[in-house]
Amino acid sequence: MSQISFENVVKRFGSVVAVDDVTLTIGEGEFVALLGPSGCGKTTTLRLIAGLEIADNGRITIGDRDVTYLAPAARDVAMVFQDYALYPHMSILDNIGYPLKVRGVSKQERATRVTEVARELQIETLLERRPSQLSGGQQQRASVARAVVHQAVAFLFDEPLSNLDAQLRLEARAFLKHLQNELGATSVYVTHDQAEAMALADRIVVMRLGKIMQIGAPLDVYRNPANTFVASFIGSPPMNLLNGKALIGQGQFVMDDGDIVINMQHVYQGLANPPRDNESITLGIRPEHITICTEPQPFAIPGKLYVVQPMGGETLVNVRVGTKLVTVRLFQDEPPALPEDIWLQPSLEWSFVYGADGNRIQ
Repeated sequence: MSQISFENVVKRFGSVVAVDDVTLTIGEGEFVALLGPSGCGKTTTLRLIAGLEIADNGRITIGDRDVTYLAPAARDVAMVFQDYALYPHMSILDNIGYPLKVRGVSKQERATRVTEVARELQIETLLERRPSQLSGGQQQRASVARAVVHQAVAFLFDEPLSNLDAQLRLEARAFLKHLQNELGATSVYVTHDQAEAMALADRIVVMRLGKIMQIGAPLDVYRNPANTFVASFIGSPPMNLLNGKALIGQGQFVMDDGDIVINMQHVYQGLANPPRDNESITLGIRPEHITICTEPQPFAIPGKLYVVQPMGGETLVNVRVGTKLVTVRLFQDEPPALPEDIWLQPSLEWSFVYGADGNRIQ
């Protein structure tokens, strides 16, 4: 196991800057998820660690070695690919043992180590089969086994669950979490699925357009999004973002849609650097931090019921506020009977204020 460090790393593809001045340290034994939409630079970052891409600027170290320009084989990392990358003409036994074979490990020792890993990953009975004879979940475990048997200093995962159906994805996620707990290995995991990142990672690195938007423990990123991009990307359903102006003298927030006024006196007073009077700001409120009222309440936001979505253990209610659709999460399985005219009471102690640049005002 080793620490992985990026220092001002840049990677370009023509005029596109895929990784833009990234500085990041992944601690020894830490599981870090690189999270973001397609094209954010997360896979390129992973490939830079693996040596499958070479940085144009900056420095990459694994442990105490500068690996910026080292060949992939010299970096001693193991990678699990999205499509599993199993050799179709080989048995699972030979697939898992292949990294050991190319390193000159004897056939007897290969068989012993492969069997041990296969037993741990519960695929010992599948070793004589070919990849085509395995389910997607079994192929994924075989791919992970091939990485684990290598005993590398770090494990790299490139969206390994994306080809699995929903049920298998949940099972595989639990399996990977258990494996990480058992191995304590330095791991970097690329995904666009926030649920995977939240469930698996010690820390999440949220990326956009090649830049790091926020780094933190999953719950910290969820509870304290640093900007409107993270606020809208982390959370399902995402945070409600209401645009408007800060009326500091009156202690109010006036929405751009429909001149709806929210009392924000206590929120503004709690900010070390409050916005200027009449400054354009965005108010962020998580769906679970809004209460629905069926009668007018002081400072409640008037709205029109749009749709109710029963989700099993919870209910989502979409409310039209001006021209904005606001989502409310109710932790109840029975959908409530609601009139068309309703009022929303946000818990302002859980609200967030963002400036015109999208960054949080604190």
